[in-house]
Parts: sequence; C-alpha cells; structure tokens
Amino acid sequence: MTILQSFGDRIHNELVLLAPAGCDVPDSFTRRYVGGNRHARWLNEAQRVRGSIYLDDGAVRAAQLTADGRHVQRSDYDSWHLLAVDGNGEVQGCARYRHLTGDVGFEDLGVCESWLAQCDEWGRSLRAAVESEIVRAKQRGAAFSEVGGWAIVPKKRYTAEALRIAMATYSLAQILGGCVGITTATERHRSSSILRRIGGRSLEHGGTELPSYYDPQYRCRMEVLRFESSSPDASCRRWVEQLSSQLAEVSVVVAREPVEGSYAQPPQPIPATWPALPQIGWAT
Repeated sequence: MTILQSFGDRIHNELVLLAPAGCDVPDSFTRRYVGGNRHARWLNEAQRVRGSIYLDDGAVRAAQLTADGRHVQRSDYDSWHLLAVDGNGEVQGCARYRHLTGDVGFEDLGVCESWLAQCDEWGRSLRAAVESEIVRAKQRGAAFSEVGGWAIVPKKRYTAEALRIAMATYSLAQILGGCVGITTATERHRSSSILRRIGGRSLEHGGTELPSYYDPQYRCRMEVLRFESSSPDASCRRWVEQLSSQLAEVSVVVAREPVEGSYAQPPQPIPATWPALPQIGWAT
C-alpha cells in the first residue's frame, strides 16, 4: 500500500483514556471515573491485545507473557494509556504515554534498558542525547515524556486509527501542559515512519544522528525518536488541535492505586465525534 486509506472515513473507533493513580487530571476532562477495578479491567485488556499482536509479530515469545496472555511492562502502571475501542467494547489499538515532571534521569526511562543503551558503540551517545532532551524540556518548562506500547490490530494498521492514536498522544501531552519526549519505535509495519510523518525526529549527539538498530529482544529494527508536543508536523497541526478539543468528551478512567489484577471485559466507552484526518503519503 502506497497511501494511507480512510482518512475521511467517519466510521472509526472511540477513545478511552486511562490515567495513572495519583496524577492530576485536568478539569477539561468532563467524564472522569475513579475506580481501581474499572481501570485494571481496561489496562488488562490493552495488555492482552498488545501481547497477542506482539506474539503474532514475533516480537515476543509466549514465555514473556503472563498466563492469560498479557504483555506487561513496569511503566504501564505510572503512565497514561490511549485505547481505541470498537462498538463492541474491544480494544483495537493502544499507546502508552508517560508524563514525567521534576528530576528525571536516564535510568528512570525505559530506553535505558534498550539494546542501543547497552551497545558499546552507541550507548554513551544515546544517554547524552536523551539527557540533552531532558534539559530541553526543563528549559521549556515542559514535562519530559516517554511514549511506547503502541499496538494496532492488523485490520486497522493501514487506516486512520494508527495515525489518530499517534496524533492523540500529542494532543494529550498538550492538555497535560506540554512535553519534550522520546519514543522507541519499531520499523515493523512502518510504525516509525508514521511517527516521523507527524513530527518525530532522530535523536542526535555531537551533530550525528543516532542510527536505527536491530533489537534482538523484539527481533526487529528500531529507532529512538524525539518529539515536542508543541511542534507536530505542519500537515498535522490542525488535526492535533481538533483532537485536543475532542479529548474533553472521552471517558477518562483514573486508577486509585497501581494494582495489577485479572479482570473480565471492560465497560463500554462514551462515544465522541472525531475530526476527519489528512492524507499522508506512505513510503514503500
């Protein structure tokens, strides 16, 4: 496929936001629900969908999942999650957004456990580049963020949903006060290509871009990209702004405490009307 399809299609998934325990939820979110069980049900479902997708892709082995098929990461429990949910209440896509304020160090981030961080040739450059972005965030009076856990069911990969979730991450960051951030993105299914088209850029150190790399843990090529929530690509800026206003209409489920549990089907989302999205060229 050379062009992303269905950007003008009005038939698409609704969005649910999961907020971590102890966070400040902006008053602009008018449909807030506080409840550990409800939050855990949604998060478990997202982890299960993520686990199924990663397993099918060969990015993880069955032994790396929980007994009920969930892909669980430590940062899941102090992050926001954006879930695209269909009319039957089934998660079709998800992304994790970690909004960090105060003193942030390289060791606080998931990227410090990446293969690139352990690489003798590029590990120090990665650390220096990330620390430079942390300084940039402080200079701008913004949070530092780390985005990950992005997964889209196969039938939605080349539709508006993949782009909508990525853009909504920018919108959420803006609502929370803005951020400078990084994301570790796979080249599989052109995920990193999508993120570059909405504003992601290569990390740099000493005037040299950090390369993409093969990650033996996930068995695919990866890139660490930087972005600023205030600077999406010009082709996407208007839609990011519209999505920011639309996020006020979605359900926000707040965790009472970061408890891991095993729950049944999550509740139904409250519908919101989403703006149509632009066509963006898809590199082959």
